[in-house]
Amino acid sequence: MAGKINIILGVTASIAIYKACEVVRRLGGQGFGVTVVMTAEAEELIKPIVFQSLSGNKVYRGLFNEPHGWEVEHISLAQKADLVLIAPATANIIAKIAGGICDDLLTCVVCATKAAVVICPAMNENMYQNKITQGNIKKLKSLGYKFVEPIRGMLVCGKVGRGCLADIETILKEVKKNL
Repeated sequence: MAGKINIILGVTASIAIYKACEVVRRLGGQGFGVTVVMTAEAEELIKPIVFQSLSGNKVYRGLFNEPHGWEVEHISLAQKADLVLIAPATANIIAKIAGGICDDLLTCVVCATKAAVVICPAMNENMYQNKITQGNIKKLKSLGYKFVEPIRGMLVCGKVGRGCLADIETILKEVKKNL
């Protein structure tokens, strides 16, 4: 994959996780190298083999999984990243990043990278509008993190509201803009 632009895609446990499959497929189809890092909670919604099949790359999961070779995975992933994209991003992952909490592989990669980080929230509208979540987003924006705002649509609770993962095209445009 020498010469390819490498994107680390962080996947968290939102019902919008199925859209991350299309993000991987579309980025790979445009010539980007995509490596997926899943949270443990995301694995409750979709199996890593799906992302491995779509990306053609190993899917990274636990912080304490046995490493392949002698590299420290969160550091090597952070260094190989030309961009870190988190889609979907839950309120939980946004809060952990804003608080500097590094308790899983994805948060450690984000903390260790010098690449641009693009975050695509997807959650219930009440969670998105929560003052704490909005404060975390504002803090991260002030630190240079980029956001692709959620859109209005049918939420998992059955109501229409703002909290749906942005359209794939919008996410791809933001990725290209930040490379």
